[in-house]
Amino acid sequence: MPTYAYACTSCGHQFDAVQSFAENALTICPECGGALRKQYGSIGVTFNGSGFYRTDSRSNAGGSKDASTSSKSESSTSAKPAPAAAPASS
Repeated sequence: MPTYAYACTSCGHQFDAVQSFAENALTICPECGGALRKQYGSIGVTFNGSGFYRTDSRSNAGGSKDASTSSKSESSTSAKPAPAAAPASS
């Protein structure tokens, strides 16, 4: 279950509450009875591993865009056509 941070608008009391997604947000401060507001900070999700960045799936992971483009064009111009297959005799 996620943990939400709340702060009172009247007294400034701050606390965390563990709530399910289905529960309503808290609205009353437990200290003074004032109005609460939900605090938003950085998200608690990190993506670890390969495949999350555009350069992870390329062989030139550290190179620039120009280097990968030029290597593609060179390989297509230097490719030789495949020889025609000889007809099979029966």
